[in-house]
Amino acid sequence: MKSFFFFLFSLFLATQCAAADNEEIVYSHKDGMALTMTKIAPKGKSNGKAILSLVSGNWISSYSMLGRYSQGSEIYAENGYTVFMVMHSSQPRYSIEDEAADIKRAVRFVRYNARKFGIDSLHIGITGSSSGGHLSLLTALADETIIKGSKDPVDAVSSRVQAAAVFFPPTDFLNWGAANTGMNRQGLKLFGVIGAFDFKVLADSTGLYEHITQEDKVAAIATRLSPVTLVTADDPPVFITHGDKDATVPLQQSEIILKLLNDAKVPNKFVLKPGGGHGWPDSDVEKKMFIAWFDKYL
Repeated sequence: MKSFFFFLFSLFLATQCAAADNEEIVYSHKDGMALTMTKIAPKGKSNGKAILSLVSGNWISSYSMLGRYSQGSEIYAENGYTVFMVMHSSQPRYSIEDEAADIKRAVRFVRYNARKFGIDSLHIGITGSSSGGHLSLLTALADETIIKGSKDPVDAVSSRVQAAAVFFPPTDFLNWGAANTGMNRQGLKLFGVIGAFDFKVLADSTGLYEHITQEDKVAAIATRLSPVTLVTADDPPVFITHGDKDATVPLQQSEIILKLLNDAKVPNKFVLKPGGGHGWPDSDVEKKMFIAWFDKYL
C-alpha cells in the first residue's frame, strides 16, 4: 500500500514539474481572441538564450499541431535554450500579412519580458519549417521597426532576431520553381494555401473588409512578403536546410535566397538533404547543426 501511495505522489510531482516546464502564455490579442505561445524551460542549466519555434504548416497554426512541434523542439531545451512555441493566426481567415505581424509581436513580447523569462534580450533566435521557415525569414530579414504611437509598451521594443535556422522555406512567390512564373493560383489552390494570399483592406466607405482582387496589387503584396526582397547586408546569420526531393517547396526557393545572402555578405550556411522530401524522419541531425549555429551566433 505504501508503495502505491509513493507511486501516486511521484506521478503528481512529475505532472507538476511538466506543467512548470511547459507554460502557456498569451502574447497578444486579436479580434477578441488570444494569441498564445508555450514556453519550454531549459533542461538543466540555462544558457540565457531563447529560440522562437513556430508552430506553422501551410500557414496554419493549431493546437492539434502543438504536441508534435513541441516534441520536435525539446532538443533545443535539452541544450540550454528557453524555447517559445509560437502559434499565429491562420489562413484562410487571416493572410500571411496578418501572420507575419503576429510573429513580430511574439519577438517583441519575448524581448520585453526577457528578464522575467531569464534570458538575454539580445540573444533571440528563430526557427521553423515550410511556412514556419518562411515566416521566420520574413521576421529575421525585416527592417528594424518599432510601432510608434502605441500605448502598449511591448510595441516600443525591437522585433529583431539575432539568428535564424529553417527547413525548406518558401522565399519568392513570384518566381516559384523558375524565374518569372508569377502567382500560380492553381498551384496555391492545389496545395490548400490560397487563403494565405487572400489579402484584404478595410474600406472606410462601408466599414467592411474588401478582398484585393487586382492581380497587380496582389502581386505587389506577395512580393513584399517574399523574403528574397528583404535581404540586406545588416541581416542576421541564416542557416537553411532543404531536401533534394522536395515536391512541395522547390529546392530553387532556398537556392535563390542563398545567392542573395552571399551577395550581401550575410553569414549563412546551407545543408542539402539527399533524398529528403518536404520533411524527413531524422531531422534531429539538422537540428543539432542548428544548435551549433545558434551557439555561435546568439
